[in-house]
Amino acid sequence: MDISSGGARSKVGPPRPESAGAPARPKLLPGRDPFHQFFATAPVPCPYVPGRAERKLIVELAGRAAPGFYDVLSRAGFRRSHRFAYRPACRACNACVPVRIAVEQFAHTRSTRRVRNANAELVGTVLPPRATIEQFRLFVAYQHSRHRDSEMAAMSYGDYRGMVEDTTLRTMVVEFREPGGALVAVSLIDRLDDGLSAVYSFYDPARKPGSLGTWCILWLVEECRRHRLPYVYLGYWIAESPKMAYKARFSALERLSDGHWLPFPEGGQRDNHEGTKSTKGDE
Repeated sequence: MDISSGGARSKVGPPRPESAGAPARPKLLPGRDPFHQFFATAPVPCPYVPGRAERKLIVELAGRAAPGFYDVLSRAGFRRSHRFAYRPACRACNACVPVRIAVEQFAHTRSTRRVRNANAELVGTVLPPRATIEQFRLFVAYQHSRHRDSEMAAMSYGDYRGMVEDTTLRTMVVEFREPGGALVAVSLIDRLDDGLSAVYSFYDPARKPGSLGTWCILWLVEECRRHRLPYVYLGYWIAESPKMAYKARFSALERLSDGHWLPFPEGGQRDNHEGTKSTKGDE
């Protein structure tokens, strides 16, 4: 399957947000486009910063216009779960900072070069968004190793199928295999008009060498270069969450601030006071 075309299969099912806590009794926000009804979720405990509450602004992605609508939403800092787009709408907290890699400016660091070389034998294959038992077994192993107490660790195969297949966008699955054919990592991605969005990645937690989460992102950077796409969207950076702070390791990172994409501060803590969340952490 060529990444330039994309593919999607829509299934009816409830949304499962990327983070813990499903939307509870959403209410319509007044003054929005009647063709795109935005809802605000009730507050739930934040899964990333202890002691804080999390709220989301969500909108359904439906119909033939959904891919183009989501292209615009992605540039405004939204992410996707199933057929819904969302972004944080937390009161008195701006810890979640949307980030993306500017592909043309990306340059390997010593760390990312080491990851690239260590996993050079892996082959990535782009496939339609179809769940398989083989993928699910890897997903379960990853969840039980890295996120044992999370809501996702309790997902059934039916839940996993919904996560992969319940989409109206140009969604694809990338399988990464060793030369012998063993599946070691999977990335669920969306093709946008200006890049690729990393929806969710998981991998064999026992494989050596590791850093497969970083490898998945590096592969997306190279895939964007092959198809002349300018950005890899990584979701939210959260300085106060080790699971999300890892995104600051990548060069040519940009953040969304007051409606504008700006270069990320170089070095060190990268604006610790702002704080930041999507592909789960490459711990």
